[in-house]
Amino acid sequence: MPRLLIAATIVDTLQSFLAPFAEHFRAQGYRVDGLARETERNGECARSFDRLWNADWSRNPLKLGNFLGTPKRIRELVERERYDIVHVHTPVAAFLTRYALRKMRAAGRVRVIYTAHGFHFYKGGPAVQGTIYRTLERLAGPWTDRLVVINREDEDAAIRFGFLPREHVRYMPGIGVDTSKYAATQVDAVQLEATRNELGLTADSVLFLMIAEFNPGKRHRDALRAFAQCGCPNAVLALAGDGMLKPQMQQLAAELGIADRVRFLGFRRDIPTLVRLSRAVMLPSEREGLPRSLMESLSLGVPAIGCSIRGVADLLGDGRGLLVPVGDPAALAAAIRRLAEHPDEAAAMGERGREAMKSYDLREIIRMHEELYDEVLGTRTGDRAMVDAASR
Repeated sequence: MPRLLIAATIVDTLQSFLAPFAEHFRAQGYRVDGLARETERNGECARSFDRLWNADWSRNPLKLGNFLGTPKRIRELVERERYDIVHVHTPVAAFLTRYALRKMRAAGRVRVIYTAHGFHFYKGGPAVQGTIYRTLERLAGPWTDRLVVINREDEDAAIRFGFLPREHVRYMPGIGVDTSKYAATQVDAVQLEATRNELGLTADSVLFLMIAEFNPGKRHRDALRAFAQCGCPNAVLALAGDGMLKPQMQQLAAELGIADRVRFLGFRRDIPTLVRLSRAVMLPSEREGLPRSLMESLSLGVPAIGCSIRGVADLLGDGRGLLVPVGDPAALAAAIRRLAEHPDEAAAMGERGREAMKSYDLREIIRMHEELYDEVLGTRTGDRAMVDAASR
């Protein structure tokens, strides 16, 4: 029975993005454990894995405490539980885990895979931050059997900077969206009407939706400023999510005179319903890997407005939405106005998006992981035979 350890910096990543993979491979006969920070606080996540282990690491890559005992504990865990594959996600967990296992991997005792959910260096990003993260990836590349990237810019960067041999870099279109769940046919008409009433929408209201944590990189401020100048009096903006900047954004909406047309929804579990009520989903972020909110929107046949950055450009190309420059509320306002005034064009974009999402479907991504795991398990078997032969 193959043994797989899936690691991420925080437990929410395991629950929100990786639980379907754990459940699938357990059904295939794998033992699948998870490693993350504060695993004890997420009982729902525990049901998807055979066992959850707690990792005492910080999200800050430069925090010295990450290197005081944590690599040793990771190494002891992998040795004791005899994992065949360690598949790690998110930058801090990825660097520490690969550092901890570098000698075990070199001896053929474990295979290490890293999925980069968007490198922390990117075109137009902060220079100092980019240098730090590129350096970390260069260091950790030789400790990695396969590097999985989820957008074309990162694929190009991984190959150009030589993090791994080209043949060990794998592009996968994200970590999948369940198109059977995010489908128009799955959205209940009664729930649609109830949510329409909850939001105070009238027959001529045009809803635009943003689904994102309130943090600086998501640039809610651009969405609000664009909405204030779009010139669409019947448009309503709904912001789903929580975060430290939410009170500031509520204040900004008031200052801009649009508070009566902006809905701050907080955390929601009815995202498909909200998306189907919308003319388009907006995401004016300055940095993304491959944003799940846009994948869900397109799967539901609703187009999106996003910035011309990696991942977003992959999703919205070929007429599946509108792209605007980062930090340009005027361009964002023009995109809002265009889709508000041209519903047929928006519907056509959404249909093109729905067709394109077939290649991003969760089942297809799981199939790609099956092939990847079979490949690295095969190479590990070969290494073990070589080690056994050398010891005789």
